[in-house]
Amino acid sequence: MSRPAVPKANTEALLREGTPVSPIDPLAPPALAHFADLRVEVGRPEVLSHGPRGMRRLVPITGGDARGQGWSARVLPGGTDFQLIVSDTLSELDARYGLETDAGDLIYVQNHAVRSAPAEVMAKLLRGEPVDPAQVYFRCNPRFETASKALGWITDRMFVGVGVRHPAEVVMRFFSL
Repeated sequence: MSRPAVPKANTEALLREGTPVSPIDPLAPPALAHFADLRVEVGRPEVLSHGPRGMRRLVPITGGDARGQGWSARVLPGGTDFQLIVSDTLSELDARYGLETDAGDLIYVQNHAVRSAPAEVMAKLLRGEPVDPAQVYFRCNPRFETASKALGWITDRMFVGVGVRHPAEVVMRFFSL
């Protein structure tokens, strides 16, 4: 059985800021390029329900900051992290908030995440207590929308990230694929 032909890529069209592409093999595993570090301040969680899929919580996003290569921004208050506590070891997160860059550009962020830890560690997290970040698996997939000409390329790309939850903030590092 023969392998399917590898399509030839127009590498000039694929090469854009923050997006390394292999000119030799367009199907090579993607490389990660650092995009930004975020510090997102959060308020007190509110439990909405205990339903058949788990406990639903809303966590207000109250501020913070973001720093990328050549740009910085503030996290706008008013966002929310919609959480589903699936089990005593697993949470699914869906945070939605805005950024305003120092240049005045606005960016909408929707960040899907998975946070998993042993039950005793997760219980501490849910109570707002500090935990050892090495005991928590926290991975995310942020998506961005912006009308900014300088950052417009982020709307057309995929991102992944890692995070650490502290009692009053979440610290994350995002990478473009």
